[in-house]
Amino acid sequence: MIRIAVLGDIGSGKSYVAKQFGYPVFNADSEVAKLYRKSRRCHKKLKKALPKYITSFPIKKNEISKAIMDSYHNLKKIVKIVHPEVRSKMNNFIKKNKNTKIVILDIPLLMENKINKKNDILIFIDAKKKEINKRLKKKPNFNSKIIKKFKKLQLPVEYKKKQSNFVIKNNFKNNSIKKDVKKVIEKIL
Repeated sequence: MIRIAVLGDIGSGKSYVAKQFGYPVFNADSEVAKLYRKSRRCHKKLKKALPKYITSFPIKKNEISKAIMDSYHNLKKIVKIVHPEVRSKMNNFIKKNKNTKIVILDIPLLMENKINKKNDILIFIDAKKKEINKRLKKKPNFNSKIIKKFKKLQLPVEYKKKQSNFVIKNNFKNNSIKKDVKKVIEKIL
């Protein structure tokens, strides 16, 4: 099985590009959202760590946002609780897809949490800052302060780009991305 990990800045279009490969995708962000909605165990741990913020089940995104806004330390607490759960879900995903030729890992903190393996193929999604910011601002729950706090957790974008085997330029035009993804798959296979 070939593991392809999609890297890039927040809002660079990693999830969109990941889907274009046409292979099973593990999307860490959607797994986190599911944990907040469905995991009583995760809720209990977060409520214990952040009693002032986490009040109800399912966990509301605004409660998490408020905790992060109030303190970077809270973000670290959340990550410490949520990441082992996500890692476990990823391992199950990999086991389930062990006979698949390729799996795509869409995990924002892949390198930071040392989830990547030596043989993983790293693909960096390169997008212009201006485009990214324009798109992020359109999101209904856009909050620049929260994005800055998340960026503090991340390795520098340039470092990730240097570590990558391939770079796909995202100009947010579907056709060029599909062509680039096809070229990358041809080179990998």
